[in-house]
Amino acid sequence: MTNSPAEMPSPVGEDAPGSLARALDRDTYDTIREPRAAGRLPLGDGTWHQLARQYVWVQLISTGLLALIVLAAVLLLTLLWGQWWAWIPGGVFLGILIWTMIITPRQARAYGYQLRRDDLVFRRGILWQRVVAVPYGRMQLIDITHGPLDRGFGIAQLKLVTAAASTGIVIPGLKQDAAEQLRDTLVDVAEARRTGL
Repeated sequence: MTNSPAEMPSPVGEDAPGSLARALDRDTYDTIREPRAAGRLPLGDGTWHQLARQYVWVQLISTGLLALIVLAAVLLLTLLWGQWWAWIPGGVFLGILIWTMIITPRQARAYGYQLRRDDLVFRRGILWQRVVAVPYGRMQLIDITHGPLDRGFGIAQLKLVTAAASTGIVIPGLKQDAAEQLRDTLVDVAEARRTGL
């Protein structure tokens, strides 16, 4: 039995089911951050959902821990073995990590995803912008993963895999319940779209 487009389950958009829409937007940023350049990729119409605010804390803590490990290694090399050259690569790496920590809040606000009638659109980036549209009928796998820090802050990442590796996307920093509800909704819509083909 094939479903006509009118009979297919509606994705999350303007007419989103209330509980899913609330779950997607709970504890997230208010507005998506756009680059200022005239040649930026346009956001387009529709409702954009963003990452949970806890994502920034997870990124800052993990990057800060890595910076402390690098600093400890450089100090060990210089103080115990007199390898003063270690400050050159160590200093460069520490500088990159500090810069990453500085731009993380702005970078997190540039992530967004939109659930339209036929596809999921994902965007990220300020300097290097990427906008990917994944048709629901082409989704082959929807995976939720989260590490120890993610679990501590109650967030997860949702990975969408398609036949083409270049269109697979990872949406980081979703609240755990939002990730689960979004996964279930996408599975239902993707299955209906494949059945209707």
